Amino acid sequence: MAADVAGYSRLMGADEVGTLAALKALRREIVDPAITEYRGRIVKTTGDGMLVEFASAVDAVSCAMTVQGKIAEREGAILFRIGINIGDIIIDVDDIFGDGVNVAARVETECEPGGVCLSGSAFEQVRGKTNFSFDDLGERSLKNIDRPVRLYAVSPASAQTASALTSQARQPLALPEKPSIAVLPFQNMSGDSEQDYFADGMVEDIITALSRFKSLFVIARNSSFAYKGKSPDIRQVGRELGVRYVLEGSVRKAANRLRITAQLIDAASGAHTWVDRFDGALQDVFELQDDVTEKVVGAIAPRMERAEIVRARRRPPGNTDAYDCYLRGLACLSPVTVDGMERALVFFTEASALDPDYASAYGMAMFCHANRFGFGLTEDVEYRRGQIVRLWQLVARVGNDDGVALGQAAWAVAFALRDLVSARQLIDRALELNPNLATAWTSSGWICVWEGKPELGLEHLRRAERLDPGTIGYAASSLSAMAHACYFLGRYEEALALADRLVQHNPTAHPGLRIGAASAALAGRSETAHLLAIRLQNLDPTFRISRLREYVGPYRDPSFLEKYAKGLRCADVPE
Repeated sequence: MAADVAGYSRLMGADEVGTLAALKALRREIVDPAITEYRGRIVKTTGDGMLVEFASAVDAVSCAMTVQGKIAEREGAILFRIGINIGDIIIDVDDIFGDGVNVAARVETECEPGGVCLSGSAFEQVRGKTNFSFDDLGERSLKNIDRPVRLYAVSPASAQTASALTSQARQPLALPEKPSIAVLPFQNMSGDSEQDYFADGMVEDIITALSRFKSLFVIARNSSFAYKGKSPDIRQVGRELGVRYVLEGSVRKAANRLRITAQLIDAASGAHTWVDRFDGALQDVFELQDDVTEKVVGAIAPRMERAEIVRARRRPPGNTDAYDCYLRGLACLSPVTVDGMERALVFFTEASALDPDYASAYGMAMFCHANRFGFGLTEDVEYRRGQIVRLWQLVARVGNDDGVALGQAAWAVAFALRDLVSARQLIDRALELNPNLATAWTSSGWICVWEGKPELGLEHLRRAERLDPGTIGYAASSLSAMAHACYFLGRYEEALALADRLVQHNPTAHPGLRIGAASAALAGRSETAHLLAIRLQNLDPTFRISRLREYVGPYRDPSFLEKYAKGLRCADVPE
């Protein structure tokens, strides 16, 4: 929420002392109490204005309308403009920055004095949840914002009172469309107050790391830390913060070691979804903090996504939104088959039609188009490459802060467009945005292999597997990439074992059969190599060694492709 005094310079010029006194009185008697009442946090003040953060859009609007209503009752000279927006922010100590803040500030400038305006994103979160009236002001071009923003003016219902507002704000919050989570302060059970700093710092790191996932709705630190020192009922926390999941934990010190426990709880039922324990040496406290953060985030983010996929499948087909379509598309990619890719592409296309700014849907659509080449489906090469270029342009426009979109775009640009330079730029940006994103590490692993660095690629791929150790799903791509990396490192038995895991999960995995046959041949297991070659020919009768380049990525070093062909030749794959 961005608030500013209308005509402040004019008021100061007319009566500087009186204006400052009146403004301080309004802050003390109306504004600050309302912010406290609706659980807001004043991020910063700017003389005549302020920036306030809320965990709930309903709270933000209720607070703004309470403030404006009470100021109007005084009939004074000072009037505020208030703008509200929901969007991504960057947290820097006690300050916040980013596009979400910039839009709120620009929305505020569009308000009439004494008014409250919402961006379209904020309106979607409060629609039907308050007794206020909303007037659609249409799309506006805002200064320094590169896209039109739809605005809504808020007005009170005729019988609305401050007490009714307070009662309404205390009602359970509706769950966001995305999977939502609050990370509560970890309990310090060691009796050592020094461990409070460690526990709080770790929780802040976990909140920050989870916030990098565009697919998650993560409650801000100040709202979660309101429960510090308490033992709340988790179901009540879920209702008060409007979240589906709650992460809680504890820290215990014994001699020179720390033990940290963490548990993910379904706030609706109170059931434990995941529990784990971490031990480490006290002298390596920061290393332990980073390790716990990575393991916790790596464990719960994929679990939440898989749980949401199950929920999306249960919804009636006619009652879906963009996020449901996206989740259904992901479900079609477990395993990755030709038919599954086509069905997934329909869902990702529908998701982006429902939400034209859905960058992750564009990135996953690129994944589907590019993967066809790996299955030897090259009858429409130019069309598919054209679609990848088109989607890449969309990702560049709306997804520069979306790690999923950039990671999938990087893989598709490298594999289908053979542009390793652009792919490297995309994947480095994706990992900078979200270093805990397994799919981005998988893309990076592939790109390293194509760049001629299989050892580094294997390192990145193992990190991807560690971050998402659950079901294979469309992350089977990492198995294929590891098999290729091991093959080029001469570790043929290991490559064959990885290829076998992939083919067991997905018998139609063309890359798995290819690298499996080549690995078995160079490992001296000619019978296995021959059987895999037969399965490959049955799956794709047109495949020949002479066409290998059409199926595989852009190996920078020609010797890699030659070695691939050698293994297939030894497996008796036709020339």
